[in-house]
Amino acid sequence: MNAEFFDASALLSKEAYALDTQDWDGWLALFIPNSEFWVPAWKSEHEPTSNPRRELSLIYYSSRGGLEDRVWRVRSGRSVASKPMPRTQHAITNVMLAAVVDAGDALRVLSNFTVHQFRTKTRETEVLYGRYEHDLVREAGELKIRRKKIILLNDYMPAMLDYYCL
Repeated sequence: MNAEFFDASALLSKEAYALDTQDWDGWLALFIPNSEFWVPAWKSEHEPTSNPRRELSLIYYSSRGGLEDRVWRVRSGRSVASKPMPRTQHAITNVMLAAVVDAGDALRVLSNFTVHQFRTKTRETEVLYGRYEHDLVREAGELKIRRKKIILLNDYMPAMLDYYCL
């Protein structure tokens, strides 16, 4: 098996585990400072938006700083939607290396995901699912996330939507 594929799969698993265990520092450490985190909205039944700066997004952060701010709000209790925090379980499947981008400096990795979440306050279970597109770069010998795009396939849901449930 290709070492790049193994390293990319391991990074995706590490990210899922950090989200499920609410290891926010570990999760943020997987992103480079100028990373992008994007959940496009849908233009039509089968076409998501294509430009986060000109079209509607469900979530968009142009750098890790936006993610850090969101984590701070969750930790501080200022995120009403996140109180209490749901229990989550991320499952990532069909991981594949799609391309080498930026003259070989980055890998594009495609995968599918399912996230089960249990909201203790309401005792409700919800399932979110879709596709991930990660662009990964090496920093000091380790793969890091430069860009994470999340195509949420069931975007009509009763759930509150935040980074930890995607």
